[in-house]
Amino acid sequence: MNITLLDAATLADTPLDTLQQIGSLTCYALTNTEDRVKHCQGAEVIITNKVVIDAHLMAQLTDLKLICVAATGTNNIDLQAAKKHNIAVTNVAGYSTPAVVQHTFALITNLLGNTHRYIRDCQQGQWQQSPMFCRLDYSISEISGKTLAIIGYGSLGKAVAEVARAFGAKVIISERKGLTPRADRYDFAEVIRSADIISVHCPLNEETRDLIAAAELAMMKPSAIIINTARGGIINEADLSDALTRQQIAGAGIDVLSQEPAQPSNPLACYKGDNLLLTPHIAWASKESIARLVNEIALNINAFKQNKIRNRLV
Repeated sequence: MNITLLDAATLADTPLDTLQQIGSLTCYALTNTEDRVKHCQGAEVIITNKVVIDAHLMAQLTDLKLICVAATGTNNIDLQAAKKHNIAVTNVAGYSTPAVVQHTFALITNLLGNTHRYIRDCQQGQWQQSPMFCRLDYSISEISGKTLAIIGYGSLGKAVAEVARAFGAKVIISERKGLTPRADRYDFAEVIRSADIISVHCPLNEETRDLIAAAELAMMKPSAIIINTARGGIINEADLSDALTRQQIAGAGIDVLSQEPAQPSNPLACYKGDNLLLTPHIAWASKESIARLVNEIALNINAFKQNKIRNRLV
């Protein structure tokens, strides 16, 4: 079986032994749009993280039988075209939950404790100049006793909620915007108004694009922070930058942007204030997480070879 991995760089240096044992593996560090046909030619299985596999490409790949998405989201695959061409599609879910939860709380604790600012001051020698044993230049707050709101209560949202409760936070789960709350959920607008910490874990779709924009940011407490480790575009980036600039909210931790890699013109990418922590889409990328991902891809391919249904979307 000929297997082609189109963007091996996204898997860091994770060993690919489990894939090499299945068939003949060809790896490309990255694949740009112009090279897709050349890189995919002759492949029976394509593994892609972010490379787009559309109808036009599928029509040219007569050997292709299976597309393995090295991620959970499949917006880079034309699923209808795959069905038309009788090409199976699989994805991997749940592999990055521990890593995303860890990163979510790294952002929260850094913002609440102003840890990033204290580290910077230490690097600049300001502790050495302190008249007392510590420095208390910036406020330090605890998660305990705070109201932490979850927007998007799938496996990630549930895992974040569990850790938040261990910290002593009161956890509230948001209902979808515009819907009457279910028994275990709270009205979306009420969640925005009452939360001390908002953590976003919903998918990006037409319903959630710009879910949180100027109106919602204006409803938040001035002392509140917001975290997005889900998808860029759920929070309006220009509106968030404006709210941070005017200190309308206390802070934000953002791991994802609407266009990645970040563009120089993006208002969050060029923001310089201390009340924003911006990381380059790394919440998912622990070495353990990527190892689980590779293993799951191998299991998906083996299942396909044995005519078994596993993580199949098409």
